[in-house]
Parts: sequence; C-alpha cells; structure tokens
Amino acid sequence: MKVAITLNTSWNIYNFRMSLIQALIKDGHDVVAIAPHDEYTFKLIEAGCEFEDVTMDSRGANPTRDVGLTIELYNIYKRVRPDIILHYTIKPNIYGTLAAAMIGIPVINNVSGLGTIFLNDDWISKIALSLYRFSFKFPKKVFFQNHEDYQLFMDKKLIQRNICEVIPGSGIDLNEFTPQPPKEKAEGEAFEFLMISRLIIDKGIREYVAAAAILQERGMNAKFNLLGKLDELHSRGISAEELNFWIEEGYINYLGSTDDVRPFINKADCVVLPSYREGTPRTLLEAAACAKPIVASNVPGCNNIVDHRLNGILCKVKDEEDLALKMKEMYYMAPELRHEMGLKGREIVERRFDHNLVIERYLKAIDQNSTLKPELIAAYANNL
Repeated sequence: MKVAITLNTSWNIYNFRMSLIQALIKDGHDVVAIAPHDEYTFKLIEAGCEFEDVTMDSRGANPTRDVGLTIELYNIYKRVRPDIILHYTIKPNIYGTLAAAMIGIPVINNVSGLGTIFLNDDWISKIALSLYRFSFKFPKKVFFQNHEDYQLFMDKKLIQRNICEVIPGSGIDLNEFTPQPPKEKAEGEAFEFLMISRLIIDKGIREYVAAAAILQERGMNAKFNLLGKLDELHSRGISAEELNFWIEEGYINYLGSTDDVRPFINKADCVVLPSYREGTPRTLLEAAACAKPIVASNVPGCNNIVDHRLNGILCKVKDEEDLALKMKEMYYMAPELRHEMGLKGREIVERRFDHNLVIERYLKAIDQNSTLKPELIAAYANNL
C-alpha cells in the first residue's frame, strides 16, 4: 500500500511522525512524505520515504496562495496516486482534503491543535470555520488530540460524530525519553526552569519572560532557560529584536534550537509551558516521560497531560503574575516532592501516551479506509 503523509514542514514530519512512518515501512508500505523542502527532507529520504516538495505557507491566510496550494496538492496526489493520505495541521487538513476529494482518494485527518483562528472571533476565524465545515465532509476518519477540541468541533457542527476519534496526541517513545537519576544540587547552585517552544506569542513566551523578570526582582536563585527556534515570518512570531532585548536584560538564558531536547530536559528542574491552547503538546509529553515536574497553563492540551498538583502545577492562562506564583511554588517545593511529581508524570505517559497506542489506531484506520481491495486488506490484517 502507498501511504502519503502531508504536513506543513519536513521538520514536523521528522520530529513528530517518524514512529508511525517506521511502523508503516516495517509493515511493507511505501510512504510518501509531502511537505515543503527544508534541512530535514534528506533525513526523511534516508529513513526510506519518497518525497514530494510542495509550496506551503503555514504562517497565515492568503486566499490566492491557498487556492494555489489546493491545485498543487491535487496535481501531486493525481501523479503519486496514494492509496490513502494522512493530513496534519490546518492547511493540509483543509486544502489537502479538498484536493484528495476531487480525485477520490481517502484521507485521515489529525486535528493536532486549533491554532490562533480558534482563539479569535473575527472574519478570518469565521472563514476558517466555514472551510473546516465544508472540507471535513470528505475524510474517512478524523483524529483529535484532546476531548475539548473534539467537543468544540461538535458544538460548532463542523463534522459528523461517526468519523471522529480522540487519540493521545502523537504519543511518546518511552524507550527514547527515560528518567535519569536525580542529582543533588551543590550549595548555591541555581534552580533551572526550562521552556521548550517555537518562539511565537501563543505559546506564552512573553508571559514566561515576564514571570522570570518578576522572580528575579524578588531575588530567586534560578535560571530561566528558553529552547526553541525563532520564527520571525510567523504572523505571531517573536522578533529577533525582542528576543535580544530579553537576553541583554538578563531575563532569560536563550539556548537556541536543537534536534535532541533530552540533555536539556534532563538538566532542568522544572519544565514550563504557559501556552494559550494546545492539541497534546509534545514538549510536556517529553518532560513527563523524563519524570520532570511541570508548570503549565490550565488550557486544553496542557491539562490533558498535567494533573494539577499530581505531576505538575497548572496556572491561569495569559497571567504572568499567576505563572510566577506557580513557578515560585515549584521552586520552594521539597526536592523529594518534585521528584515524586516527576515519577507520577512518567506513570501518566506510560499509561496513556505510549506512541504504540497511536500507531495501532492509525494502522487500524488505514486498514479500514484505504482504497485497497477488501481481500488484500484481510490478507494484510492477517499478517499483523
């Protein structure tokens, strides 16, 4: 079977969907990655994927470009002729679905986060909702990453209930992200907070920096680390000028970006994510899998992973004062209690977020909804 995966960046496919791709290839499927070409494209090819480059601007709405994207995806799908297409992120979900529908190729969509359009109530949001409502008449299956997003689509009548299913995000490889033995801090050694995120406003970057400034003014002996890629072209991206100001003022310790977050997580005492809304944030899955306590905003996605005062602490969204208060609480907590919180987080991801759970749901959906003949599906299922 030929399975296509369409996403807004090759980086996104490589970092978040490789477990599924490896499982598909292992089971004998041909996998075609469809995304804009970037430095991760060659890693996808090395992993065994075919690759198709597509022009896709994920940073905003432009009607002319979006029509062009639909036509471009239509031409790719018509030429490649996959048996089924997996879509992730907003534009592939909408325009990729429309392109596939014109050819009659079944699709499985994944609502991996609602983005800024669901945080606002303006004409752009209304258009986006209309596009969702129309395009989501065609998928064979739609996966949601938390129950709140699923319920929102139900309430707004954007989708039929019978094609929906909630899955635990992209899942986490529990063998790749593992707890490390706790280390005792030397006398006077600073406590380390860590936020991992693309540098866009909706992740709560500014609230994190403001909370860091508040806590520094109050004399806290802590480092406020920030790890993530600058994205100035994003409509809500943090500018290099603003980032440099934070660094020069000493509010944060900027760590740049990396392909391997594990050393940074293992070094941290607490992972922070004051996001405005999430699907199921990979950052928090990684932190919990590494048995790190978490401070996060009490919003859909984050509170899907963080059980308040069990494996972390939830704060008010868009509230730097409350965020600072919760970070202070974590700072003054006894080390053994923080360690216990971290272990509870590990238990949560082991029970609910193992990536094998996600892979199984996808393989089942692919078997049920591809264009393969029924007898070939049955033969494939018998070999699982």
